[in-house]
Amino acid sequence: MGQSSSSETKEKFVHSVFESIAPKYDMMNDLLSFRRHKAWRKFTMAKMNMSPGDTAIDLCCGTCDWTVSMAEASGGPITGLDFSENMLEFGRRKVRERQLEQKITLIQGNAMELPFADDAFDYATIGFGLRNVPDLYQVLREMKRVVKPGGMVVCLELSKPTWQPFKGLYYFYFQKVLPMLGKLVAKRYEQYKWLPDSLAQFPGRPELARIFRETGLTQVEAYPLTGGIAALHIGTKETHHG
Repeated sequence: MGQSSSSETKEKFVHSVFESIAPKYDMMNDLLSFRRHKAWRKFTMAKMNMSPGDTAIDLCCGTCDWTVSMAEASGGPITGLDFSENMLEFGRRKVRERQLEQKITLIQGNAMELPFADDAFDYATIGFGLRNVPDLYQVLREMKRVVKPGGMVVCLELSKPTWQPFKGLYYFYFQKVLPMLGKLVAKRYEQYKWLPDSLAQFPGRPELARIFRETGLTQVEAYPLTGGIAALHIGTKETHHG
């Protein structure tokens, strides 16, 4: 099986997963993060330190929690992009409830080829999405391309805890407990089973920091969150000299 066909299959599969779990996504996020994802996002927003009027593109925006946080912090305009129309439906609902239609634009699109010009945004963010894309290098290159010089590429993602006993408990939870919960909560055992699989393939914190640097991002920062079950990575696009 060639690289492109296997990444295509992954894309199709992940797409079908998100189309079907959209209604339960926020609840599953609570389960996946031990209800810490809001705290993680708060920490991330503090590190991003947005100014009024700052623009951002939020990739794999899903049900738009982060998109909304950014619009509230900077006043927008913020663009949310996701390939799942069903997820965006839930996102649109959230945006309407918070009366942020003027500040947030949601579009269906592919994180691998962003439909935007170079140097267009102050921030490019991806929350819990990088481990689901067919090629994370390509997505990071695209994120770097569309931010302005001096702009930030920000990734908040589940990670691999490095210290025991947390590590053992965590893997037990992920491989045994979570798929069962998925079965009970969303009746989607197979689809929650791919979560631990997607995580096993995903680079740990130091590796991802290295990939950020290889992409050409500078001042790369990597923070472990909740014992390393998640991590925040931030890189800055160099300002042009001359």
